[in-house]
Amino acid sequence: MKKSAFMMKTAVLLVAAVCAFGARAQTDAGAAPGAAQSGNGTTTARAQNHKLAKDVRHALTHAKGLDASHINVLAKGGAVSLAGSVPEAGQIDLAGAAAEAVPGVASINNQLHVHEPGN
Repeated sequence: MKKSAFMMKTAVLLVAAVCAFGARAQTDAGAAPGAAQSGNGTTTARAQNHKLAKDVRHALTHAKGLDASHINVLAKGGAVSLAGSVPEAGQIDLAGAAAEAVPGVASINNQLHVHEPGN
């Protein structure tokens, strides 16, 4: 009986390993041509995106006349998205200009809106 249980556990582990390998192979095969296949390319891009988003957040928090406490920043390959709310309409353009002035920003997708009191 013990040998049968051991064989069953071994078979389950083997099937799980084969499925995991097959899923990894499909992920790599479905990648776009020219896309970074190594972990280093992806890691470098993520680090650059993270740094750019951080630099934009820094610029927003230091922009005079801008309340950046409810602004979310997402960066990907030089494209920066601003989402969230500001207390006054004039701050929407101010946030876009501050973000655009950051080195490395190629484009801005400004989705900010005015926060209405009570909401």
